[in-house]
Amino acid sequence: MQARENIRSISYLKSHPAQISDDVAANGAPYIITQNGEAAMVIEGVQQYQDKEDLIALLKLLALGEKDRQAGLGLSVQESRAQLAQRRDQAQAQAKTQSKTQA
Repeated sequence: MQARENIRSISYLKSHPAQISDDVAANGAPYIITQNGEAAMVIEGVQQYQDKEDLIALLKLLALGEKDRQAGLGLSVQESRAQLAQRRDQAQAQAKTQSKTQA
C-alpha cells in the first residue's frame, strides 16, 4: 500500500494542508496523520472513501446472502428462474391491459 510513504505528523498537516489535498487528489494515496507518534487519522479522497463504503456495503450483502443460504432460506436456480418468468409474464399482461385501456 502506498500509505507508508505518506505518514505525516499533525503539525505537517497544519502547515501543508493544500499540498496534502493536492497529493491525495493527484495520486489517490491516503495520508496517515500521527499525533504524539501514533497514527491518529487517515486522510483520503472522496472517491476512494465512497468506493470503500460501497465495497463494505456489498460485502455485508454477500455475508447476509451466505448466511441465508446456509440456513436454507435461498432459492434454487430453477425456483428463481420460475419466479422471474412468472413476474415477467405478469408485467407483460399488465402492460397489455394498460395499452388496451389507453386505446
